[in-house]
Amino acid sequence: MVEIRHLKTMQALRDTGRLTDAAERLCVTQSALSHQIKELESRLGCELFLRKTRPLQLTGPGRRLLALAEQVLPLITGAEHDIQRMVHGDAGRLYMAIECHSCFNWLMPTIEAYRSNWPAVDLDFSSGFMFDPLPALHSGELDLVITSDPRDYKSLAYLPLFQYEMQIAVAPDHALAGQAFVSPGDLAQETIITYPVERQRLDVFNAFLNPAGVEPAAVRTTELTVMMIQQVANHRGVCALPNWVLDEYVRQGLVVALPATKAGHWLTLYAAVRAEQENTAYLQSFVQSARSHCLETLRGVRNG
Repeated sequence: MVEIRHLKTMQALRDTGRLTDAAERLCVTQSALSHQIKELESRLGCELFLRKTRPLQLTGPGRRLLALAEQVLPLITGAEHDIQRMVHGDAGRLYMAIECHSCFNWLMPTIEAYRSNWPAVDLDFSSGFMFDPLPALHSGELDLVITSDPRDYKSLAYLPLFQYEMQIAVAPDHALAGQAFVSPGDLAQETIITYPVERQRLDVFNAFLNPAGVEPAAVRTTELTVMMIQQVANHRGVCALPNWVLDEYVRQGLVVALPATKAGHWLTLYAAVRAEQENTAYLQSFVQSARSHCLETLRGVRNG
């Protein structure tokens, strides 16, 4: 019943105090504005202002309608402003998750720097191990997923961040420590320590052991990278991690890192996004910031 134009009329009447001036402000004729007001008063069954007063005096219902205008019109203006920022890529939503669970140490600083540069972006992060994020990205629940395992979703685009080498970590005095590299068959009698996620989401299985038809002797899980390293150092198994993750622990003498195969096993880490959002400014900025930060700070990675 009450329309936005009616609310704007009430504000104009309040601000100008005269029907003629209100009509000029609203860019309508005085007769058109008078007709609009009479029509609204007819709908509401009451007068909105007292005629023949200078300046115009609002009635009780008129003041109530003015109060509504003061509440609603700023919200509409704000929404219009936000929509325009979204259209131009200055604002929006960026809900993200990771499949690379060793990425926390570079992802968190990237997120914090990004927040300060894009304060209008609603940013959130999900990190559950038992949560498969790519289907959630496909369905629109998420907006970006860090992954090294692209899957065949036609709705998704995979933007490369960097390349890294998957390496096998063993204790310094492990039987494999003196080898130049590790073959899949070398792990047939070993316990593999992994993050607690499905095998098809782990590089050591889907990119190394499974193609060779090799099954390890056992699998043990832990949620923390540092606990994984401690278990390897204590001869409770071996693990496969990116070279940039293992570099710190190798320098501390806790583990030895070996290439997976003679040529090394290089993988690409991607930022997966929905194809329809691929060129959005705030999303492209996050990807570029993450890529630059990683190439500058992570040892052993290379441009993807």
